[in-house]
Amino acid sequence: MKNKILTAAAVLAAASLASAFSWSGASGEYFVNTGLDNGTETAGYWYSYADDADGGLSSVTWPVPLGNEYSTQALDPVIDECGGVCGTFTLNAGTLEYKPFIGIGFNVAGTENPDGGAATTADATAWGGICITYTVDAPASLELGLGDSKDASIGYDNPFVSLPKASAASEVCTPWSGFKQAGWGKGKVTGDEAGAALAAVKFKIQAADGTTGSFNISAVSSVSGDAIKAVAPASAVKASLSGRTLSFAGIKSSLDLSSIDAGVYMVRVAGKSVDFSQKIILK
Repeated sequence: MKNKILTAAAVLAAASLASAFSWSGASGEYFVNTGLDNGTETAGYWYSYADDADGGLSSVTWPVPLGNEYSTQALDPVIDECGGVCGTFTLNAGTLEYKPFIGIGFNVAGTENPDGGAATTADATAWGGICITYTVDAPASLELGLGDSKDASIGYDNPFVSLPKASAASEVCTPWSGFKQAGWGKGKVTGDEAGAALAAVKFKIQAADGTTGSFNISAVSSVSGDAIKAVAPASAVKASLSGRTLSFAGIKSSLDLSSIDAGVYMVRVAGKSVDFSQKIILK
């Protein structure tokens, strides 16, 4: 499900801080630049999941068809449409013995190989925790995924924080210590421990059978004081493409893209004084 990305930060010596991240759907960013990719280039891509493995029939209806040139399930068109990851959910218990659910998540380090596999873990302690901006028509939660084997070993009693219903965009910031288990599982793990061996971040809606509504995840970021979200506004930096030369207004620099294949790319410039993303098309 890889999209192409030009990390202008590396070329411009404005390296992104691995201790912090920010993602905004309104900026047209198709994946969360976690800074913790395991080398497979699979970290940060949004995906959906539901309760079908246990007999549930819950689903999400997307506002536009999914897919890009790499995957038929890519959420890129949804992000373009909504300025975030949005949809309408229907919770259907089917043969479940617990409340039905749907979820939206992203992997922190990526999968075992570029073509998939289990999600691997990374130490995200330096993030300090997670902020999320969202709307949702039912109570939801932000859950920390620890990888398939660890999740199973604790009976899927993963650390989480509750997110109240919100008809207008609402931001909730939670340090690692604020993520707690419900207590019904068979193993113990603290929020701080989860942050140090984190596989996925998951926005989850679990409620009574028949519950319906809509949601939109418009932004996520680290809680860390080093977070790059409070830096130069997007209006201060713009990228323009002339042939195969990419120029940046506001930081007075340019890139020669003559050796790069044609295609759709996401340009990202990040550092202590700027955080900027923009989609370009190379012909």
